[in-house]
Amino acid sequence: MTYGFLSLLPSLIAIILAITTKQVFISLFAGILIGKLIMTNWSFFPALGQSIDSVVNVFSEGWVTKTIIFSFLVGSVVTLIQASGGVEGFVYYLTEKNKKIKNRKAAMLLAYFIGLVVFIESTITSLIVGTVSRPICDKYKVSREKLAYICDSTSAPVCSMLPFNSWGATLLGLIAAQVGAGVISGNSVDLLIKSIPFNFYAISTLITLLIIILTGKDFGPMKKAELRAMTEGKLLRDGAMPVVDQDAIEINTKEGIEPNMNHMLYPLLVLVLMIPISLYITGDGVIFNGSGSTSVFWAVLASLVFSGFYYIGKRLMSLNEFMDYVYKGAGAMIPVAAILAFAFAIGNISSDLETGNYMASLVEGRLNGSFGPAVIFIMSSIIAFSTGTSFGTFAIMIPIAIQMAVAMDANIYMSIGAVISGAIMGDHSSPISDTTIVSSMASASDHIDHVKTQLPYALLNGAIALILYIVLGVLL
Repeated sequence: MTYGFLSLLPSLIAIILAITTKQVFISLFAGILIGKLIMTNWSFFPALGQSIDSVVNVFSEGWVTKTIIFSFLVGSVVTLIQASGGVEGFVYYLTEKNKKIKNRKAAMLLAYFIGLVVFIESTITSLIVGTVSRPICDKYKVSREKLAYICDSTSAPVCSMLPFNSWGATLLGLIAAQVGAGVISGNSVDLLIKSIPFNFYAISTLITLLIIILTGKDFGPMKKAELRAMTEGKLLRDGAMPVVDQDAIEINTKEGIEPNMNHMLYPLLVLVLMIPISLYITGDGVIFNGSGSTSVFWAVLASLVFSGFYYIGKRLMSLNEFMDYVYKGAGAMIPVAAILAFAFAIGNISSDLETGNYMASLVEGRLNGSFGPAVIFIMSSIIAFSTGTSFGTFAIMIPIAIQMAVAMDANIYMSIGAVISGAIMGDHSSPISDTTIVSSMASASDHIDHVKTQLPYALLNGAIALILYIVLGVLL
């Protein structure tokens, strides 16, 4: 905590610039440069060189490299299921053949329920919600901003409430460390499960989203985006810059192929099923101990390999055509991969500056136990907003929250729930969050437009969660 308040500057500058200029790359690099300037005592040229190195060095971490390669492979899978006629067949089945989806509300409900069902990993949830729902939402003129909001709000909130996925594995490990250190007694699985009812932000987000879809009562910038889509037919605002190249989302079914939704469903089924299998393998037989980044990487790779055998075996395309689509889809994801690399780099800068520890130190040991969960929620939200990572916030705040709860005699389950809620809330609000970036990718939305339209909803649900933590903190 040598840097004190200065540790906040890189993230704050990146966030402010991103929102005002809408240039995410420049904004992220500016934040990285400021961080290096602080660490080099404001020596410009050393800071500039180290800033460039910091972006390159993110690839030295295996999980980061896997995540970025994952984004390329996702582009390949999305392109292939479109070229194979899978997406066209799925849209036809739901809107024409069986007429299950007849209007905008039904299209958004489809996206919502897919998000609830695919709960294995937040990145996969966003990907599948966006890939499956986007053509149908486009057909019924649902704005891309609204679809991005649905992708984001049914990924982390759902995954954070279930212990048998990569989120649960991370949280269980952090809680178990505190149990092992003797800070708290009990079983880590029991502690995590009993904290789920106190994950107020996730619960409020899911309920609010469903109400908004059913009533159509949007507000803030989202209302303007939805009116534009409904009245003008513009899914994106004029001048918007989707993080995914248009070529990746405007792939027509290959000539000579009869559209069939199975061409999409089978590869996606392989993708989903491979997550728990990979968690089991990487966890040496214990899903809770599995590697989330490795599992996601293996899953999308398995889906891509399966697609190759399936499409070529059915003579939908030749090997050369298959590889052409693989390269085309991967190439369209270059902007996403670049943004992720810069986002991870600024996250590392925040870690080096000990931003999270500085924020936590401001309140640690200065609170009444009744208000402990509320303050833990606020701190987790600020840290996640500043660093752009839920998992990083968990790593910082779970030990602090548990130790604070014990020292203040606060409700331990509510304190753990407050960390999880705050991490998701801050992540939802931050333009430098990797999960927010992936939601923009999945929906083919302008990233900053997604952040701006989602922010009022995040603040509303954050306020609801905060009130509940204050009231129940006093009562319990």
